[in-house]
Amino acid sequence: MTTTDYSTSVPYQEVTDRNGRVYRVGESDIDIMGRKRKWMVILPWAGMMGISSAEYAFTSAEDTLHEAHLWSSGHIFWLMGVWVFFQAAVAFPAGQLRESGRLPARTAMLLGALGTLLGYLSLAFAPHVLIAYLGFGMCSGIGAGLVYATSVNMVGKWYPERKGGKTGFVNGGFAYGSVPFVFLFTSYMDLSNYKGVLVAVGLLCCAVVAVAGWFYKDPPKGWWPAEVDPLKASDDPKIRRALEKNPPAVKQYTPKEAARTPVLWMMWFCLLCTAGINIFGIAFQVPFGKDMGFAGGIVATAMSLKAIVNGTGRGVIGWISDRVGRRHTLIIVCLVLGSAQFGVLVSGQMGSMPFFLFCSMVSGFGGGAIFPLFAAMTADYFGENNNASNYGMVYSSKLISGLVGSGMGAVVVGAWDYHGAFVLAGSIGLASAVLALFLKAPGRPQARSIVPNPQPLGEEMA
Repeated sequence: MTTTDYSTSVPYQEVTDRNGRVYRVGESDIDIMGRKRKWMVILPWAGMMGISSAEYAFTSAEDTLHEAHLWSSGHIFWLMGVWVFFQAAVAFPAGQLRESGRLPARTAMLLGALGTLLGYLSLAFAPHVLIAYLGFGMCSGIGAGLVYATSVNMVGKWYPERKGGKTGFVNGGFAYGSVPFVFLFTSYMDLSNYKGVLVAVGLLCCAVVAVAGWFYKDPPKGWWPAEVDPLKASDDPKIRRALEKNPPAVKQYTPKEAARTPVLWMMWFCLLCTAGINIFGIAFQVPFGKDMGFAGGIVATAMSLKAIVNGTGRGVIGWISDRVGRRHTLIIVCLVLGSAQFGVLVSGQMGSMPFFLFCSMVSGFGGGAIFPLFAAMTADYFGENNNASNYGMVYSSKLISGLVGSGMGAVVVGAWDYHGAFVLAGSIGLASAVLALFLKAPGRPQARSIVPNPQPLGEEMA
């Protein structure tokens, strides 16, 4: 079948593989949006940078916020937990609205920019902690969720043939974009300037998100790059290896169909555990380091290294997963993440600064790597067309992991001290590696035995 899309006036074909999956081929990225698709990596990366400080740098501002507003440490940790709750809660409904066409990408990003600004304004001027919960916890959390859901899933749509590295790179912006703010909040912001600093940061982050989002554009449903034949092995060894290790989904699953597969809920629970460990580390590494006697500058450095490696690890691990397979990579990451928690605990108790910095980086690497892996794996297992909704279901586990990692983490630390809390976190990480062994694509029990259909393009036209 040859059709004309009147939005681009470029002929395209819809071809079907042996599993019945339909691919839309013939249009280039320039035909669709007037520029190379690499911009749908660069712009989402910038958008993710704009929301990163709210999660990864927030606890670095704990001391100043406590002194300025007389909020207890418990309120500050729960503020972060509420922010994570709303950031994750919006993922699925935002995905549904995005894929139905009722929420254009540009609109989602502009709303996200507004939420980001409101969050920082509430931290600066809140007359009561309740206003901070509404402004930062809810508004900023929802705004970040809109940006996250829009940006991460945008990449998979534009790079369906090799999404791991690109998804990881964009996801990395969610971590290392916070690095300058960790130092800013730890070493510069104080009672004399906190309002000006928070307002300036809010305006800057709002502008970055809004400008990046203004140029977002989705490809058509089922789009496949014109230069890559979806029905036969590619001549490019990188693309061929990526598709062999991570074959495309057997069909485009709707959210209802995906929800009926056990593997989606296994992925949900695995992300719940690993994301909870990541958020626990973000929330408690700074206070743990201070309690162990490390200077504030060392703790800030450790947190910054954690954020840098967390972000860089997302891109690196996505690139690795394209080569060795998403599931095998996830198993290794869970082992690394769990082991690192024991390392952070031991290094702090030993008072070894170099070991503490190293374990912090390793923990950051593992904690960051899980998110692009699950984002890419969801598209691999259930298809790209509904990935915003399907990944929204998987990502919704962060609703609980945020509260558990931050809020309940404070309860566990209070009851069992840091020793018990870090041992528990490490054990959960190792158990997650066992669970990851059982994650396999629905409809394809032996994913590694599947190779692309060798028939030439067009032989199986719909």
